[in-house]
Amino acid sequence: MLISHESPLCLLEKSKSYNDYQYCLVHLCEKYPEYYNHFKQCVKEGIEVLLDNSIFELGVAFDSDEYAKVIVDLKPTHYIVPDALEDMEQTISLYKHFVRNYPNLPGNKIGVIQGKTFQELVECYNFMKYNCDYIAISFDYSYYQTTGIGNSKLERMCDGRARLIDSLRREKVWDDNKPHHLLGCSLPKEFSGYGTLIRSVDTSNPIMCGIKGMRYAKGIGVSQKPIGLLADNMEINIPKDMEDAIFDNIKEFKALTVAPIWDY
Repeated sequence: MLISHESPLCLLEKSKSYNDYQYCLVHLCEKYPEYYNHFKQCVKEGIEVLLDNSIFELGVAFDSDEYAKVIVDLKPTHYIVPDALEDMEQTISLYKHFVRNYPNLPGNKIGVIQGKTFQELVECYNFMKYNCDYIAISFDYSYYQTTGIGNSKLERMCDGRARLIDSLRREKVWDDNKPHHLLGCSLPKEFSGYGTLIRSVDTSNPIMCGIKGMRYAKGIGVSQKPIGLLADNMEINIPKDMEDAIFDNIKEFKALTVAPIWDY
């Protein structure tokens, strides 16, 4: 599983050493020129770059015209096509509209499945597997609160996404020929079960935990999610003790992803 941890400005260069690929949030590109230039340089160096439409941070997908301009200029390896949170019909409509209006953009198209029910998620998945290059699944669908098992919202998210993936496979919906990406993280322990089933994941969890003074426990990670978004902490100064905590968390997160996989 390829892992990328979104990083503050002061760690961007070092992130080349701990990230398997680079994850870029489009809404930060204009605000921080040094941020955008980092990813431009990564593309020049042949490093894989995934461009996100920033819907999680903004609540709605980034403006399509401006987004297309960034894609043309940056030339990322992959980019997430505009979607709508938990809205299957609007997500499919946005995908069709974007691909129709911007047909020759560089990079692989990532389609995010969205919906409120299993049936809607299946319908969206079936659309994406026939239209996009790469399929993404989010960590925070409300659907997980009815299907996931756990004593907290985070535990139900953690368990719920794994159960969704298992159900998609059991129902013969899952396409083994498509790469899959996991968007975000509720609890790190989730990632001990996927093995090669999932190609990539992005999460700032180890870094945000380090910033907030939270350290991963071996084989578990953390049981709580740090408050705040990495995107809102881009200018933070990272002292030596905080950096040590961040790097230890990154190491433990990586160890979780190579743990024995679940029996599918």
